[in-house]
Amino acid sequence: MFKLSTKGRYAVRAMYEIAKAYPNGVTLDQISAHQNISRVYLAQILNRLRQARLIKSSRGPGGGYVLRRNPEEISLYDILEPLEGPVCIASCIDPAEGCDEIEKCVAYPIWEKVGQYI
Repeated sequence: MFKLSTKGRYAVRAMYEIAKAYPNGVTLDQISAHQNISRVYLAQILNRLRQARLIKSSRGPGGGYVLRRNPEEISLYDILEPLEGPVCIASCIDPAEGCDEIEKCVAYPIWEKVGQYI
């Protein structure tokens, strides 16, 4: 079973809060309070998302976190990959692994479509 880590789940929740405030920013304390996530743990997650260039941060009064691009342009994969590593629903759609049965496989189009949505 594919199971997200706590960091992955919290990253999605944090990005929800930041997207909800877009184009304005939101503070670490606001995200922490709304999503009931430890400030220390959340800071680590937000740092990874910042390094992945999904968000930018500013310090001081009026500071906080803001998306670098429109929320509609950010996929679930964009959020999870910096925390979980490459996310692939089935090995057959992973370009690194590939599959010799793609032409005959009835499930391949399903996995491919699910992968596109992620």
